[in-house]
Amino acid sequence: MTDFTEEDLDHFLQNQVDLRHRLVSKTMEEVQKIMKDLTAEVSVKDTRFLSIAYSGVHNDNIKDQPALLSKWTALLRGRCAFNPAIQVLTPTLFLISVPVKGLMGYKERRTHQWRYYTLSGSRLLSPVREPEKLHQWLELESFANATQEWQDATVAIEGDIVPAKVVTVFREQLEEAIKSCSLSSKVSILDSAGSVVRVAVETSEMQVEVELVPTVELMHNWPKKARWPRLLQRWPSAERARCIKSFGFNLMATSNYHWLLSFSRAEQVLLGSIDEDGGCRRRCYRIVRQLKEDVWCPGNKPVITAYHLQTLLFWNCEKYPGVRDWKNLHESVLRLAKKLHKCASQRYLRHYFIRSHNLLKYTNTNELDDMAKKITEFLEKPGTYIH
Repeated sequence: MTDFTEEDLDHFLQNQVDLRHRLVSKTMEEVQKIMKDLTAEVSVKDTRFLSIAYSGVHNDNIKDQPALLSKWTALLRGRCAFNPAIQVLTPTLFLISVPVKGLMGYKERRTHQWRYYTLSGSRLLSPVREPEKLHQWLELESFANATQEWQDATVAIEGDIVPAKVVTVFREQLEEAIKSCSLSSKVSILDSAGSVVRVAVETSEMQVEVELVPTVELMHNWPKKARWPRLLQRWPSAERARCIKSFGFNLMATSNYHWLLSFSRAEQVLLGSIDEDGGCRRRCYRIVRQLKEDVWCPGNKPVITAYHLQTLLFWNCEKYPGVRDWKNLHESVLRLAKKLHKCASQRYLRHYFIRSHNLLKYTNTNELDDMAKKITEFLEKPGTYIH
């Protein structure tokens, strides 16, 4: 077996991983500025939407913002250079959560109402499909204080806030914002399959695709579906877990009727503080991500993204909570690669916070099999890939 050394890994990090990071960082800065301008313009025309500059702990809906902002800054100091609303899925694919305004005082309700309506509001004879594990309905009654604009028929039907209708309104406003901001030469709206706004953005380095998703941010709330941390769990610490849960979760308008549960702030805190004990978890993750993007699963729309790898890393941290398990970078990289191979082969990767949900449930099985084959070849001769 052709193996690799710690020196090979250091060289790989400095000459390939860091190069990619600098390129993505430069692209991200440009995308972030453009999207701040566009969402700020949308907010002027429709106050239900906020600029991404006010996402997360900066959201105006958060009454105790100074305390949360201080905690967030302390946790991510020096680790989170970009807006928390932006997720890099691949070097050319970004996901941006666009925060909404005017929905306050959320309380999770147990709902039994059947939905007998189409997206246009007409009646159906049979009910709409119920949400799956990572999705839910969203009713106006869930909020103690919802502004009148959210009760409008443009976004709501029979007391439900309908994600597809919210996305339609946002898309219309975004089209106007692109014109009024004179950004038509840099930003163009793409055709979308489903309830997502996709845009192409021209940067100085490359063209990237951005998915913009209206998002309800729910601080100080934690969904009952997310039974976390688990009993006898050793990572993260109980104190860190309580802190993470205080940042709450999001509901994202990614499908027609159902809102997607997202834990992006919790995940950012977990990843940001992952090596406080001096381990090599983050370096291990970055190396495996580079191999995934260059060799195992390249392309603009891969079946496995950085989000899947991040989830896999969290599961590995839980299984191997001790710092001694993360002192040897060589062993850690091979261990994570083997876990990824197992997930691809079995077509199964548990969501980290809602463990009953399989993140690979609807993934192309042929592409997963192809990826598993490439990882097998890597594990047989890893030194030929890391040099």
